Amino acid sequence: MEETTQVTIEDTQEQLVALVGQGTAEQLEELLDSMPANDLAFALSRLTEDEQTKVLTTVTSEDAADIVEQLTTAQAVDMIGNLTPGSAAGILDELPSDHQADLIAELDDESAEAILAHMDPEEAANARQLIQYDSDVAGGIMVKEYLAYPLDATVRAIVDDLCERGDEYRDYDIQYSYIIDRRRRVKGVLRMHDLLMAKRATPIQDIMIKNPVFVPDTMHLDALAEFFDEHHYLGVPVVDEKERLIGVVQQAAVHEAVAEQRDDDYLKTQGIVGGEEFRTMPLMRRSSRRLSWLSVNILLNIMAASVIAFFQDTLSSVIALAVFLPIISDMSGCSGSQAVAVSVRELSLGLVRPTELVWVWLKEASVGIINGVALGTLVAIAAILWKGQPYLGLVVGTALCLNTVLAVSIGGLLPLILKRFNVDPAIAAGPILTTITDMCGFFLVLGMATLMLDKLV
Repeated sequence: MEETTQVTIEDTQEQLVALVGQGTAEQLEELLDSMPANDLAFALSRLTEDEQTKVLTTVTSEDAADIVEQLTTAQAVDMIGNLTPGSAAGILDELPSDHQADLIAELDDESAEAILAHMDPEEAANARQLIQYDSDVAGGIMVKEYLAYPLDATVRAIVDDLCERGDEYRDYDIQYSYIIDRRRRVKGVLRMHDLLMAKRATPIQDIMIKNPVFVPDTMHLDALAEFFDEHHYLGVPVVDEKERLIGVVQQAAVHEAVAEQRDDDYLKTQGIVGGEEFRTMPLMRRSSRRLSWLSVNILLNIMAASVIAFFQDTLSSVIALAVFLPIISDMSGCSGSQAVAVSVRELSLGLVRPTELVWVWLKEASVGIINGVALGTLVAIAAILWKGQPYLGLVVGTALCLNTVLAVSIGGLLPLILKRFNVDPAIAAGPILTTITDMCGFFLVLGMATLMLDKLV
């Protein structure tokens, strides 16, 4: 079955290339419409930049916007960035406001301004407002496509508006409309079902849901996720500091943002900085992003290796120590990484403050002592059974125990310290932790072995 699917995708790819070269706009649109999102992303990623540009400029702006919506943000930004500002603006005008903002925020300032200048003034104003927010708060996730009506409206007035402006509202994800006062403060929520079932002369205040729930534009993504876990709403109105309605956050958008944040955090921990990376991106951009991480790591590893060089005489005298150095390094690193993960998660959820260093250290040290004793005992037993040398077991077991306590202490505290200095813990905590635990682990093993060298030789 997998082989058949692969052949189908390749055949589709060949058709797409052929149509880009000689096909009509109608043929190209028909093929693109028939392709699943994953196949579409695959096929477009294999086209050259010129071919990608031709695809987006051959089809209508509306169809091009549908294509862009099915791509990852990184892919879409690359393709939009290759278009003229006018062509890019025509496509962005057809996208939902939150997608517009996501793409514009990823472009360089010059390109973004050029595209905004060509966009519909209202769409551009909405995009400018949204890109002022961080991507992980309600203001950065909300959409500007919503319906709002005044308190004194009647059912007839709203129904007439929906009929007259149906084409404009067609792409809105409408489940509710919001009732506002003259200061744009949310006073009620109107369900479409209630609207359609009511008599035309009914005042809207008689059928709206009063005292609605709303969220501030500064609410963090994690808090929004908890909100939708507790309240099974499809969307919630977003208000500014004066409680004026400025947008709507949809439940689906929050879940998508949470998934994207997890993916982004994972990439950062693996050394992929500066956003998503795909192998279809320019070579030098991919290389420079990876080198920014690797070049720092090689310097840190040289520092750790210098400890071994300092004790090279001890190591040459007791060569068995070389077997246990990577074990102690790896196990301590794993313990420290667990502590880092917990601290980063608690920071994102607001469950711990960057100032609570003592409290976090006490919690981690207690776990480190228990785990350190357990792990140290195991490695000590292994050393004794292997070499029949109790002092070797004592050295490596004690070193692992102490280094585990140190690793979880540093791992727990480091994200808090980095956060206080506005450094992303997901990026910096890993390499710093690894270097410190390696240096300390090597120093503990070789330092203790040096002191007990006469009993080990």
